[in-house]
Amino acid sequence: MQKTFIKYTFFIVTTAILLILFVHFLFNLNMLERQQYDTFYAKTEQMIHTLKNNREELDQLNESLDEDYLTRAKAASYVMDRQQEVSIDVEQMQYLADLLNVDELHVIDEKGIIVSASVPEYVGIDMDDHEQTREFLALLDSEEEDPYLIQEERPNAAEGKVMKYVGVARKGQKGIVQVGFKPTRYLDAMSRNTYEYIFSRFPTDTGEELFVLDTADGAVLGHSDGMDRKFEEECYRLERLLDCKEGAYLTGENGKKMYVVSRQYDDILLCAALPQSILLQKLWKNVLVAVFYLLFIEAAVILLLNYLVKRKIINGIDHIIENLTAITKGNLDTTVAVGGNREFEKLSDGINTMVKSIVNLSDRISAIIEISGIPLAAFEYERGINYVFTTSGLSDLLEIPASKAAELYKNSELFDWYIRKIVKDPIEGEEDIFKLRDEKYIRIHMSESAEGYLGIITDVTKDVVQKKQMQYENTHDPLTGLYKLEHFKQLAERHLRELPKGKVCAIVMLDLDHFKSINDTFGHDAGDRYLQGFSDVMQSMPKEHILSARRSGDEFCMMIFDCEDPSRIRQYMHLFYETLKQNKVMLSDTQSKAISASAGVAWTDGPDDSISELLNRADEALYEVKNSTKGTFAEYGK
Repeated sequence: MQKTFIKYTFFIVTTAILLILFVHFLFNLNMLERQQYDTFYAKTEQMIHTLKNNREELDQLNESLDEDYLTRAKAASYVMDRQQEVSIDVEQMQYLADLLNVDELHVIDEKGIIVSASVPEYVGIDMDDHEQTREFLALLDSEEEDPYLIQEERPNAAEGKVMKYVGVARKGQKGIVQVGFKPTRYLDAMSRNTYEYIFSRFPTDTGEELFVLDTADGAVLGHSDGMDRKFEEECYRLERLLDCKEGAYLTGENGKKMYVVSRQYDDILLCAALPQSILLQKLWKNVLVAVFYLLFIEAAVILLLNYLVKRKIINGIDHIIENLTAITKGNLDTTVAVGGNREFEKLSDGINTMVKSIVNLSDRISAIIEISGIPLAAFEYERGINYVFTTSGLSDLLEIPASKAAELYKNSELFDWYIRKIVKDPIEGEEDIFKLRDEKYIRIHMSESAEGYLGIITDVTKDVVQKKQMQYENTHDPLTGLYKLEHFKQLAERHLRELPKGKVCAIVMLDLDHFKSINDTFGHDAGDRYLQGFSDVMQSMPKEHILSARRSGDEFCMMIFDCEDPSRIRQYMHLFYETLKQNKVMLSDTQSKAISASAGVAWTDGPDDSISELLNRADEALYEVKNSTKGTFAEYGK
C-alpha cells in the first residue's frame, strides 16, 4: 500500500508541478503585481495602524496625565486647606511643589489674586487680567461638589512659556489651588507622530518610494527619501494618484515607469511606488526559484507526506489542544512547543506571544505607574481563572514575601481571601484606608463586574501620618503634651452628653502657686520643667475617669467623669494631691521643690449643666482657694 501511495503521489505531484509551472509562467507578471500591491497595501495598512496608534497614544497619554495631574492638584489643595496662614512664602511653596513633583504651585484667594506661589514673580498676579488665567475664576463660584479645571497646554500669561495647568477649588476656604506642569512627555509623543518618524519605521526595498499627499491641495507632506527635491512628475499628481487605488503605472523621475498603489486615510493619501524594471527582475528570479522549490517539494512530499500526516500533524494538533486546555484553566506558565512544520511553529509562537502579552500587561502598567512616580499598584482576577494579574509593585505595597506573593497570584480564591481579610477593618474615620502595621497605611479600592474584580492599592502612609500629626498638634499643648482648652471642651461636652443616669462628673480648675517667683528666681527653663512636672502628675491619673488640659500659662483644668457620687470625685482629688506631694522638680543643680497648686471643683447638679457653666463655677471655687489657704482644693458652694 505504501508503494501504491508513493506511485500515485509521484504522478499527481509531477502533473501538478507541470501545470503550476505553466500557469506560473503565463500569469507570473500579473501575480507579481498583485503581490507588490499586497505588499504596498500591507505597508500602508501598517502606516495607518501606526498613525492610529500614535493618535490613540496621545489621547491615552493626555488622559493619563490629566488624571495624574488632577490627583496632585487635589493633594496640594488638601495640604493647603490645613495651613493656618493665609499665604505661604516662596521657599515653602517650592518645597511643597517638589514634594508633589509639580513644576509650579499657586494659591489664589477669593478675589482671584495669586497670594502664594513657588515662582516669586507670580505673587500678586490678578487672574482676571488674562484670558489664559481667567478660565480658572469660574471655580470660585462653581456649585459642583469638587470643582476642578484641567487646561490644555498653552503659553502662560506671565512668561509665555508652554505649560499645562490644573486648578481645584479649596474646601477649607474660598479660593483655588493651581499646579503647573511642563508638558515634556506630551511634546515628545507628538514628535513621534511626524511622517519622517513613521517612514523611518518602515524600511524600503531597492528603488521603492513611500510618500504622503494632502487630499485638499495635492501637496506632498512627506517622502521616504526626504523633501529636498521638487515633486513635479506624473506619479506625484493628486488627480492621477486617486486612480491608483488598485495599482497602476505612472511616469516617474527620468521618464521611468513606476508601479504605484495609493490609499486614502482621512484627509491624506498614502502612496507606495516601485520601478517597473525591478518588478521584471523579480519575475525571472521568481520563475527560477519556483522551478527549484517545486522540484524540491516533489521529492519532500513523496518522502515525508505519510510521516507528516501520521506522526507530525495529528500529534502536533493533539499537543496544542492539550496546552490550550491548560492555559484556559489559568496555567499561564504553560509553553506551547510543537515542531515539525512551519505552520505549527508559527501557531505555537503566536499562542506563546499572546499568552506572554497577557502576562506582561501588568508589567506595562507597572512601567506607566513607575513613570508617574505614584506609589500605586493594581490587580485583576476573573471568575473561573486561577491566575491573578498584578503590577510589579503589589507585593511591596502589601509587604508580603516574593514566595508568598507568587503563591497568591496563582490562586485567585486565596488572593481574594487575603485582600478581603485586609479590607474588613478600615481605620477610624475612613472607608477605604487600612493599617498594615505601625506607620504603614494603604488605600484599597475594588470594583466588581460580571467578569471578576479590579483593584487599585495606594500607599497613603505619608498622608495618614501627616494628618495624625496635624490633628495632634491642633489638639495638644506643645510644652506639656496635655489637651488644648478648646479640644478639652469638645471632649468634656461629649462625656457630659453621654453621662449615664445616676452618675456625676466634675470640672476642676487648677492654678500653680508662686509660679511667677519660680520663673523670676530660677529662670524660664526651670519654670518649664515645673510646668512639665505638674503635667506629668496630671497624665498619671486614671485616664478612664480623668481628662487633663492646659488652659494657659500656669492654669490647668481637669474633668473627672463617670463617677458614682461626689465622694468618688473627692477620692480622685485626694489621690492627685498625694501624688503631687511625692513628685519634686529640680529647679537648679542643687535645689528641688514639691509642686504646689490650688484647685476649684464644681460638679454637675442637673441635666441642663454645660461645660462653660461648670468651668465658671470651678473658677469661682479656685478664686476662693487662691485668696485663702492655697495648696489645696475647694468645692464650689462650700
